[in-house]
Amino acid sequence: MSTADRRASLRETLIDIARTRIVAEGTGALKARDLARAAECSVGSIYNVFGDMHDVIMAVNGQTFAALGDYVSGAVARSAETDPTARMVVMAEAYLEFAATQPSLWRALFDVPITDQSDLPDWYLQALDQLLAIIDAPLREVYPDLPDAEIRVRTRALFSAVHGIVLLGIEDRISGVADDRLSDMIRFILSSATGRNVI
Repeated sequence: MSTADRRASLRETLIDIARTRIVAEGTGALKARDLARAAECSVGSIYNVFGDMHDVIMAVNGQTFAALGDYVSGAVARSAETDPTARMVVMAEAYLEFAATQPSLWRALFDVPITDQSDLPDWYLQALDQLLAIIDAPLREVYPDLPDAEIRVRTRALFSAVHGIVLLGIEDRISGVADDRLSDMIRFILSSATGRNVI
């Protein structure tokens, strides 16, 4: 096995172990020594493959973004909805379901401090872009005359609104709102944003 192959194999092993640790205990519990012990390598070997532990978490997050995109796309593919707002509701409900069933991986997407967008690797930005592009498509149907840049602004706004509902709901921070009403809140936001009633 070549040096490049060994590095690639160790990288995948470290990502798999890190993902398992994040699922079990969250990003705060991820330590280089524990990761090295589980991978049967030295701590130095981790830093030969990744710049630091932040990069390890980012690699896990990149895969989580891809899994989330597949989850949302799969929900849309299984749906018979043709109305663009109704499809966005399907997407948002899939997002809620993913967050509820994979809470540690989902939280890890937002736990990593990012000081500058330019510090993000291209592959990470592409994974995020692919996720947002799923939302762009139905929004283009609602606003066919808007340029792509304006569609993306609306996509980010809707994603932020839905994410806020999901975050506060999962962490039980919305006083007096039962979990089974989170979907109603999502429908209200999307109906208001598109002018199409799906409540």
